[in-house]
Amino acid sequence: MIALVQRVSRAQVDIAGRTVGAIGPGLLVLVCAEPADTLAIAEKLVDKILKLRIFGDDAGKMNRSVQDVAGGLLIVSQFTLAADTTGGNRPSFTGAAPAALGRALYEETLRLARAKHATVQAGEFGADMQVSLVNDGPVTIPMRMV
Repeated sequence: MIALVQRVSRAQVDIAGRTVGAIGPGLLVLVCAEPADTLAIAEKLVDKILKLRIFGDDAGKMNRSVQDVAGGLLIVSQFTLAADTTGGNRPSFTGAAPAALGRALYEETLRLARAKHATVQAGEFGADMQVSLVNDGPVTIPMRMV
């Protein structure tokens, strides 16, 4: 699975003018399943995100996790993270999992995150979403779990 993790002051997802998910300080996580991904990989990704130490401690060093600071998680599916731009100017998305697998892994990622963390909001798989955020730092971490 591919993830792009952004430390945010706030973030929200809107669909057709309606807010479907919003958080204050925490992490906006864009996720993309790949064809070989499994439920075990989804669990590994969630565990890594929850333990990722990218929030400042009292000395200003990145030593705290989203759990340590009781921050929110906003998890949004984004198949375009699997874009291949090597063959011209139009990206190919064949590296993304088929829709049924992508949906199942996204939903499992949400289920696992909600079982392990208090504040988890989400987008909607396959929807035309507008995501707004204030990137804090900025801190943006690309991740790939295999």
